[in-house]
Amino acid sequence: MNTSKKNMNYVLLLGKSLLLSFIVTLILFVIFTLILTYTSLGEKWIPLINTVILIISISLGAIKMAINSSKRGFINGGVLGLSYMLLLILFGFIVFKNTGVDIYSLTKLGIGILVGIIAGMIGVNLK
Repeated sequence: MNTSKKNMNYVLLLGKSLLLSFIVTLILFVIFTLILTYTSLGEKWIPLINTVILIISISLGAIKMAINSSKRGFINGGVLGLSYMLLLILFGFIVFKNTGVDIYSLTKLGIGILVGIIAGMIGVNLK
């Protein structure tokens, strides 16, 4: 298989894995919103639940990517975590007109990459 075709397959796999991650994020946010709306759960839980949703979403996408690539799971997972977080930050810039990157965004970026690396290592061993 030539390099161009390998690169295209990798980009396609990354896209599918990111799509899975964002679908899981959307579903979990809808569930959390319903719970927040119809229960007495306070708003103080939003940052924690947001981080948990981020971890679950990146983990599932990184595991899918690592299972389908079958080697270098930590690199593939890290790339997925980085891509997911960069797309989320870009979305924030476009939609919410954020003016800059703060320590909170950089911390989330680090968490996303680390979770992707760990989940990628798990995923490559699940195959």
